[in-house]
Amino acid sequence: MPSSHASIDELSSESSYDSDEEYYLAQKEWEESIQQLEQIVSIVLLPYLGKWLGRRWSYWAYARYLRLGLGKAFIFEK
Repeated sequence: MPSSHASIDELSSESSYDSDEEYYLAQKEWEESIQQLEQIVSIVLLPYLGKWLGRRWSYWAYARYLRLGLGKAFIFEK
């Protein structure tokens, strides 16, 4: 009887080792996925967002320049 009891303990320790290993592998894959998303955002999305905001600001500034000129009113008028 004691030998069968020891084998159950060994099986449970092996299964906990496997589940820990699976957890670490899943965690590693998750971190790699997050890193890939960060790279996509920094390489693709941020430049397009900056380009869009820059053009939008320049259109606004040019329209304001045409309306007010380049004096104090250009900077301080609301």
